[in-house]
Amino acid sequence: MATVQQGSAGGMPVLILKEGATQTKGRDAQKNNITAAKLIAEVVRTSLGPRGMDKMLVDTLGDVTITNDGATILKEIDVQHPAAKMMVEISKATDNEVGDGTSSVVILAGALIERAEELIGKDVHPTIIVDGYRKSALKAIETLNSMGMKIRDNEKEDLIKIAKTSMQTKLVSRESAQIAELVVNACLQVSDKADSVSKIDIDDIKVEKKAGGSLHDTKLIKGIVLDKEVVHGGMPKRIERAKIALINSALEIEKTEFDAKINISSPDQMNLFLEEENKMLKNMVDKITATGANVIVCQKGIDDIAQHYLAKAEILAVRRAKESDMSKLAKATGARVVSNLDDLTSRDLGSADLVEERKIETDKWVFVEGCKNPKAVTLLIRGGSQRVVDEADRSVHDALMVIKDVLERPVIVAGGGSPEAYTAAKLRDWVSTLTGREQLAAEKFAESLEVIPLTLAENAGMDPIDTLTDLRSKQSKGSKWTGIDVRNGKIADISKLEVFEPLVVKEQIIKSATEVASMILRIDDVIASGKSGGPPGGGGMPPGGMGGMGDM
Repeated sequence: MATVQQGSAGGMPVLILKEGATQTKGRDAQKNNITAAKLIAEVVRTSLGPRGMDKMLVDTLGDVTITNDGATILKEIDVQHPAAKMMVEISKATDNEVGDGTSSVVILAGALIERAEELIGKDVHPTIIVDGYRKSALKAIETLNSMGMKIRDNEKEDLIKIAKTSMQTKLVSRESAQIAELVVNACLQVSDKADSVSKIDIDDIKVEKKAGGSLHDTKLIKGIVLDKEVVHGGMPKRIERAKIALINSALEIEKTEFDAKINISSPDQMNLFLEEENKMLKNMVDKITATGANVIVCQKGIDDIAQHYLAKAEILAVRRAKESDMSKLAKATGARVVSNLDDLTSRDLGSADLVEERKIETDKWVFVEGCKNPKAVTLLIRGGSQRVVDEADRSVHDALMVIKDVLERPVIVAGGGSPEAYTAAKLRDWVSTLTGREQLAAEKFAESLEVIPLTLAENAGMDPIDTLTDLRSKQSKGSKWTGIDVRNGKIADISKLEVFEPLVVKEQIIKSATEVASMILRIDDVIASGKSGGPPGGGGMPPGGMGGMGDM
């Protein structure tokens, strides 16, 4: 670490930063950040592709997560180094934006940074490298757009192929055909078409998971599953042709907002008081029964006496439902959420073919299913153990997101590293049009893109050098969808294997990786503040701060 001081004209050192602060400058700072970024890329590298390995992550409480999802791996490992944190952030951002490509984006960013390190070693200025990378990224995206295939209007077969591809790399790959169909049906059910553009809100698809059974038992429910039970033992547990009221207010006597005393001097007065309360609660229930409702879902509490009257009226009731579930129920059943019982009319009721309480494992859940054209549905994931169910949940999230991507922008490319290899070849032809040292950066960008097919080949146990030369020669003969057939360990036409990915995912990977690589390369000075003067022995950086910078 450099001493944090600045010599004055008189030769006296002038301290600028607080005592205990550290500063790393120039090459050391760059080297530090580059090494950290490369190490993060190394962590997820072996988990790319259908033959990628899983990681077992154990947290401080001993909870275990087994996954090969890039974003989950990086989220679970507690990264301290600031440059490494930037790599974790792009993985999270890619996950939130397009849902897939979370490993690829980190691997590509790591490759860009590693290649830039070679150029920095040859005295090429980081700013020139960054400019070259940015121009190359624009050219790469332009090339990808020119090779993208448009899919026909919401063609279900094509969508199922895309969902299957996103799950090929996961634990659920054997059941991917069945789960992909459920995912596509769910997305098509809740999507809205306006001006020939589909819009879809993933929140309208509720994903519930429960260990038990097997992945084959995963199913799509045209309605909503509530992880609640019927509130009263005397209520019916199954209602067909349900008329559903959604109530946002408590079916209880409201307590006064100020302290009030009631003086009761005789048992008769006590009885009158209690009877009045009962009457008020019975009135509430009468208002509900008058509308013809036979199922009520209440967001707040239901008084014991109100439960008794509801049970007598043979109404199935659920209380303390989540607000998100209430809005999904409204979309699924066509009901309106009512805040005031006086406003409730028969027009506010929703309908479903069946509302039933079922026992799932050890819990009782209420199923609202058979809704007509629901705009909210539920995917119920089952699996042999909690770990399997958790990983299936992550896989379903990826599949839902890629289908959303394709519905909103129906352009796809083949997988297996073929678009990256083709784009790299096109970039090499384009490099000669550049002048000066930017050429070197563009060359390295093309090299970095080939890391994706190279990593897929390595993870499949293929020889990386032979694979790359073979791939380049076949691509140069004009076969643009030639990529790595990971399952069979050979070079093949990936489009014939029906492995497809959304173009928007590939674009996001290139944009995000280029941006984070550029940001890390431009850093030439790292200043970590000194420990704050906290309580004796306990002061210091908060966890997750830039503490530990000395060990960089």
